[in-house]
Amino acid sequence: MPSHDARIIRGAAIPTAVAGLIAAVIAFAVVGAKGLIGAVFATLLVMAFFSFGQVALDRLTRNNPQIMMAAALLVYTTQILLVAVVLAVFKHTTLFDTKVFGFTLLGCALIWTGFQVRGAMKAKIYYVDPESRDDKPKSGRQP
Repeated sequence: MPSHDARIIRGAAIPTAVAGLIAAVIAFAVVGAKGLIGAVFATLLVMAFFSFGQVALDRLTRNNPQIMMAAALLVYTTQILLVAVVLAVFKHTTLFDTKVFGFTLLGCALIWTGFQVRGAMKAKIYYVDPESRDDKPKSGRQP
């Protein structure tokens, strides 16, 4: 994984973890242990799905960077669909507070996405390789 991708993941994971910790403390204070479990589960779910999504995007576009936009849309859509499946599976669970889970999931997903965009914008990743210009001389010959 390129270093800029690792920086983007780290730049999104740290604020998401902090937000999840804050949500867990608030949930524990307001709802109790079930709220704490719901907030922690939602935070871990967001961090797992979205970091694996970044890794999958890196692998999909490593050899063919021209498909970046299509691959990014595919990965993001898959992440959202998987989150929807998890929400449907745990709709009537009694293991944790589902409202806390839902609000923490939404908040962490928004925070992750925002900081991932911020990290990508600050990374200054070139979409054209400046070293592979066609107009520079090859093998010492002058044009």
